[in-house]
Amino acid sequence: MPKKFLSLSLTLAFALALLVAGCGGSKPAEQAKSAAPAAKKVIKISIGLNEQTPEYKGLLKFKEVIDAKLPGKYDIQPYANAQLGDDVKATEAVRNGTLEMTGPSTSPLTGLAPELAVFDLPFLFPNTDIAYKVLDGPVGEKIAKTLESKGLKCLAYWENGFRQLTNSVREVKTPDDVKGLKIRVMQNPIHIAIWKALGANPTPMPYSEVFTAMQQKTIDGQENPIPTIYQSKFYEVQKYCTLTGHVYTPFVLLINKKLFDSMPPEDQKVFLEAAKAGEAEVRKLSKEMNDSQVGKLKEAGMVVTTLTPEQHKAFEDAVKPVYDEFSNKIGKQLVDEVRAEVARLSKQ
Repeated sequence: MPKKFLSLSLTLAFALALLVAGCGGSKPAEQAKSAAPAAKKVIKISIGLNEQTPEYKGLLKFKEVIDAKLPGKYDIQPYANAQLGDDVKATEAVRNGTLEMTGPSTSPLTGLAPELAVFDLPFLFPNTDIAYKVLDGPVGEKIAKTLESKGLKCLAYWENGFRQLTNSVREVKTPDDVKGLKIRVMQNPIHIAIWKALGANPTPMPYSEVFTAMQQKTIDGQENPIPTIYQSKFYEVQKYCTLTGHVYTPFVLLINKKLFDSMPPEDQKVFLEAAKAGEAEVRKLSKEMNDSQVGKLKEAGMVVTTLTPEQHKAFEDAVKPVYDEFSNKIGKQLVDEVRAEVARLSKQ
């Protein structure tokens, strides 16, 4: 009996050892599973303009840099044509964390961050070079930081450009020619005030509705930078374009701040580098398009009017009351700071 018992014990011990070995054998599979590459973090980016615009091409450059420097980690997905909402809705979605990024114009965001309204003041910047220096300098950085308390991180200022007037009624050379025109503007109090000061009937509406509204004669015209006018084929429903250059506004490339703060520092650095690469691409393409597309608008049948210095000054004088009305609302100190920086740079 003792021998049989010993034999049985050895048999059981051997079986138990095999069982333990079998259980232990699952560890490499579990380790392999845990070592599998993590799924890419999806980063959706919404803009209102179409795929042919400099801004969208800037998003492609942004994606290119992220893909190259952080391969397999992020899935950058650009969305054009306000597919995920207009500027205001997309920005709110980024703040709420239901959308990762967006690239709105600063103008629709002034209700959220009043400091951005400084860019809506008429005839603030004399040219793009000075605008870039202000945006890329300490004043621009100071304004961008005001968005952080709103849950947004501004990665870079991208080019939107000087806004020009189009309409289907008559050629515009003087402020008097603007009187009575129904002009689509963004939902922005300064833009509304500018066109009221010029005697127009400003009509706020989402950008996505503008072409149809002009086609149906619900409005007489609109105002946007040349690349937007051309790429949106506004020449099909507008006869006249006047190079007023009345407002320069940038796009701001925004990301949800909590998302950005949660990234490793090396990823944050790459995102900032990608934003600057996109910025350079957008600015380059915007200049090329501005230089070439004025001629293309003429070829498409538009009457394009360049104002004389005297005519330009007449427009500037007509909208001076806008500064009196809005400087304190924006922050007089900030307005004075920007204007002083523009004056300093203009003397260089």
